[in-house]
Amino acid sequence: MERVLPSSPMLGSPLTLDQWAALDEDDSREFVDGRLEEAEVPSVVHEVIVRWLLLRLAPYFAARGGQAFASGIKLAIGSRRGRLADIVCFGREAKLPRRGIVRAAPWVVVEVLSPDAQDQKRDRIVKPEDYAELGARTYWLIDPWLRTVEVLELGPDGRYVRAFAGSGGMLGQVPGLPELSLDLDAMWAEVDELPAEEG
Repeated sequence: MERVLPSSPMLGSPLTLDQWAALDEDDSREFVDGRLEEAEVPSVVHEVIVRWLLLRLAPYFAARGGQAFASGIKLAIGSRRGRLADIVCFGREAKLPRRGIVRAAPWVVVEVLSPDAQDQKRDRIVKPEDYAELGARTYWLIDPWLRTVEVLELGPDGRYVRAFAGSGGMLGQVPGLPELSLDLDAMWAEVDELPAEEG
């Protein structure tokens, strides 16, 4: 008799990629080595940056027949690993299912980092290997606490190399995305418009 997992498996419970894909759409846990892994809780700063980038990436990709999505798209890295990026963008060639796991290689994967050391380690050390295995052309790391932006580009050897690193000014030619420029100062200015924290 087949064992049926509860609708919301416990953190650390073993499960398959298909079972992870079948979890509720608002379940933000990632799938690592056959088990669920808790993701960081997004901050307001995190969401401001995601919104700012998505408002620029979505029209860029739409004009070229592609798609840009905020977090929630389940990316299948392998049979025992799946990720939920903050932003993921696909070219027109990507075959995207209406529901379930996405196996297509993105053009862009973006992670907005939190100040937590464990989250920083995962985004900077572990996830680049995952996204490279998926074949994501570029991997962006946005650190709102250090105010840095890094763009890693997938090389012919299947490893990422840094194509851009900066903190402000105009990124006149975004690596891997012809005709797209980003005003990084404008992004940080939007963060600065947030009300000051009390206390």
